[in-house]
Amino acid sequence: MHPEVLDKCKQASQASNEVANCPTTKKNRALNNIADSLQNNKKSILDANSIDLGILKSKDHYSTAFYDRLLLNEERISSMAEGLYDLAALDDPVGEVTGMWKRPNGLAIGLVRVPIGVIGIIYEARPNVTVDAAGLTLKAGNAVILRGSSEALNSNKALVEIIQQSLIENDLPAGAVSLIEDTERTAAHDLMKASDFLDLLIPRGGQSLIKTVVDNSTVPVIQTGVGNCHTYIDYNADLNSAVNITVNAKVQRPGVCNAMETLLVHKEIAPRFLPGVLPALTRLGVEIRGCSQTAAYSPEVKPAADQDWKTEFLDLILAVKVVENIDEAIKHININGSGHSEAIVTDSYENSRKFLSRVDAAAVYVNASTRFTDGAEFGLGAEMGISTQKLHVRGPMGLEALTSLKYLVYGSGQIRE
Repeated sequence: MHPEVLDKCKQASQASNEVANCPTTKKNRALNNIADSLQNNKKSILDANSIDLGILKSKDHYSTAFYDRLLLNEERISSMAEGLYDLAALDDPVGEVTGMWKRPNGLAIGLVRVPIGVIGIIYEARPNVTVDAAGLTLKAGNAVILRGSSEALNSNKALVEIIQQSLIENDLPAGAVSLIEDTERTAAHDLMKASDFLDLLIPRGGQSLIKTVVDNSTVPVIQTGVGNCHTYIDYNADLNSAVNITVNAKVQRPGVCNAMETLLVHKEIAPRFLPGVLPALTRLGVEIRGCSQTAAYSPEVKPAADQDWKTEFLDLILAVKVVENIDEAIKHININGSGHSEAIVTDSYENSRKFLSRVDAAAVYVNASTRFTDGAEFGLGAEMGISTQKLHVRGPMGLEALTSLKYLVYGSGQIRE
């Protein structure tokens, strides 16, 4: 095994035992201290981030959305700190009794939440993930090993240094949060094989990263992040609301997994909706790739290829399709979607219920932007990622998602006949 990976796996394994039994007050104190330190060290964090951004600019093959994912500023650092303050204020899931019952033979059986143990995170150029992952795993009593991308190395190192110093100041092991600094693929692949140390591995990034981890890991994996999200505009949708939701879902932050990638429009509302929304989108820099019916409403629409309906663009690109009815919209979503977030804009209660029950996704919306699929927006404080699978968690992964269950059985000498 790669020497750095092995060393940090051993440190995390030792630290996890201590953190698992750490009092809630101590964990909360550390979280608040980390948040304070982020606020007090903004300059050093931004200096490190500027190095990463400068290296990225020199490569001249990055997208605007990728640059935005890597970018830190004072507001984003404050947001990361606020997420930690919020986590500290939430109830501790560790030790929560989720059930208690007594058997006819006198055995008392309880079911309680316990930490998972050591969690590995492999992620792309999102420095905020470093802080979110550290905070969530600490509050849920776990240790975490982080492996970010090379593009964010200096930013991640600066953040982890601040986090580890706060852990030490609060009498917690620095090994509870560690960063694999070697960005070569061999280090990542060795982390995927570290089943003797890791209890769970979570990839956060694009489809190729997630596929690589799923295909190569011997550690249990939770798949997160790929978001081919749709918004369907029903025949009787409020036009102003439909335009606002569409623009927000695509443009507010196009490089994230809960941004809309495909717009579906009922044929009856298309003549009233598309002539207004398409120019609004193109003025904001969105490239429209549409079906032949969509192209009739704007000369700037490019023909959509079959692959566009399945693509997570993570950029100012939008696929647009006119559909016959809600049934065709639901069918299109279930065939082409990634199980992340899907929305309907409608004034029909019947159609809203149909959409909610028949669309297979982690989060399904009625008359709201898909951009809300986020741990903080859902009141979870932060998130480890958006799980698009069905075992053992689905949707934004907060504190409970980072725990397991343990049966506690109390007897008085019972033996099984």
